[in-house]
Order: sequence, then structure tokens, then C-alpha cells
Amino acid sequence: MSLLLPKLYPITDVRLSGLSHAEQVLRLSAGGATLVQLREKHLSPREFYDEAGRALRVARERGVRLIINDRVDIALALRADGVHLGQDDLAPEAARRLLGEEAIIGFSTHNLEQAREAARLRVDYIAIGPIFNTSSKENPDPTVGLDGLSRVRHEIGSIPLVAIGGITRENARAVLNAGADSVAVIGALLTRPGAIEERTRRFISAI
Repeated sequence: MSLLLPKLYPITDVRLSGLSHAEQVLRLSAGGATLVQLREKHLSPREFYDEAGRALRVARERGVRLIINDRVDIALALRADGVHLGQDDLAPEAARRLLGEEAIIGFSTHNLEQAREAARLRVDYIAIGPIFNTSSKENPDPTVGLDGLSRVRHEIGSIPLVAIGGITRENARAVLNAGADSVAVIGALLTRPGAIEERTRRFISAI
């Protein structure tokens, strides 16, 4: 069965929000988010393990599925719902062997050829981006654009597709109309920590 993704896929960012991963999950879920990815590029593995454990407890209490970015070891140790892998991370096939058939495994791509290759892997969804210019990632790849997104949608068939990069409440509907099943969002939700719940709720209403 194909994974049913929520239309909004929030990703945490401690430096941008100034909040712990657990607090971000709490506020995002209060706004209606049902799946959240923990993204951490700066903490040590032990620190991220501890933070992710606290976030997972919040997620379980709130009925939210939790995806760990990059770190298959932490996802495995905590029994998180899944992992999101980049082009330079552990291969999806290896992650599948470690995490099992029930785990959600997502895979980042940045162009049509990478998306074609990803469609042949044992992944539950493919992410494509950046769709637009983004400030949430250091050294981002060239933008894909809506036309590029549509081409990827056509090439990969029915595999769930997550669009990421520069997506806002104002352009999210166009991204979904271009072929994405879900939009991954960081800055549009987290730049004002006190408004995360409201921004999440308004974003979901808009799409």
C-alpha cells in the first residue's frame, strides 16, 4: 500500500526557531501537524539522541509520526517511525534492512535523473527540491521550479512525492497542483516561534 502523506510536512530547526525539537513538535502538532521530521545538523550524536528521545515522547503523546533526518542509528535506537535520507547518507536498501518493512523511508533528490533512480529503490516517498530559492539549507542545489516538479511527477509514477525548498502558504497550492503530494516546510512555520501553532493551522487551512 502506498504511504498516505499529510499535505503539510513540517521539518524542525533548532537554530531558526530557538526551540528544542520537542517543543517544536508540541507546537506544530497543536496546529494540526500529524507527521514531523527532526532535522539536526549541529548537535553531537549523543545530544541529538537525547533531544530526539524527548521529541518522540511528545510525538507519541500527540499521535504524531516522527521521521529522523539522516541518522538511521538514532531512528533505530529510538524506534522512530522512519528516517529521511540524503544523497550522501546510508543507502535506502541498507536502511530498510536495519529498520524493517514497517519503517517510513524517504529519500532526497535534486533533479530528474536522481528522482528516476530513486523510483527504483525501496523507499516510501521521494523528496524533490529545492523548488524555489531557500535560506533554510547551506549551499542548496539549483532550483527545480514548478515545471521541473511536474516532470518529476510524470516520471516517477504514483510514488508519494514531497516538494521542499522555499515553499510558503502563498505558493503551496501551486506546488501541490504541479504534482506534489506533500510540501515540506521549515521557514514559513518556524521563523516566529510564538506563532508556530497559528502558522501551522493557517497553512493547513490554505492547502
